[in-house]
Amino acid sequence: MYTQVLKPMGDFCFAAVVLLLLSPVLVFIAVFLTVSNQGSPFFIQKRPGKNQRIFKIIKFKTMNDARDASGKLLPDARRLTLVGKFVRKFSLDEIPQFLNVLKGDMSLIGPRPLLPDYLHLYSDFQNKRHEVKPGITGWAQVNGRNAISWDQKFEFDVWYVTNISFSLDLRIFFRTIGKVLNSEGINAANAATIEPFNGNN
Repeated sequence: MYTQVLKPMGDFCFAAVVLLLLSPVLVFIAVFLTVSNQGSPFFIQKRPGKNQRIFKIIKFKTMNDARDASGKLLPDARRLTLVGKFVRKFSLDEIPQFLNVLKGDMSLIGPRPLLPDYLHLYSDFQNKRHEVKPGITGWAQVNGRNAISWDQKFEFDVWYVTNISFSLDLRIFFRTIGKVLNSEGINAANAATIEPFNGNN
């Protein structure tokens, strides 16, 4: 009852309210990121959702497209703009994903959607994370986010899938608020983003 009816209804209503209330803030952030990035304020990328169905996720773009002399993108940490750092610090880059929630691609709470390139690398255990809709926040995010290993992420994700409930979602929701306010676990050690998953790390 909860996962099939109440959770989707709650996701839709909450996302609609958030987007309505924060629309002035979204416009403000978009303008500043456009200037800071010298281009689009949005980052759109294909991600696998429930049952590995591919959808396009939308986030605020916190890094520019600066390249070296050979045309290769600079490391993430060097492309992260000042505005981008602020937006990422308070997880404001995640707000546009409420549009994905409205469309039904995502849930408010669930395993974070990763790259399609990783799909063939997952074990049967790791692939269980795709039995539910991906979320804006999740059990792994409130237990370390980018500061934990890939193995730990998958353990947390699969644990959530097998233990999903209203009380657990409520717990994750309030813990997320605390993590955002304290800016915990945003970056991996010595990096702006976590290292890519290669099936072994």
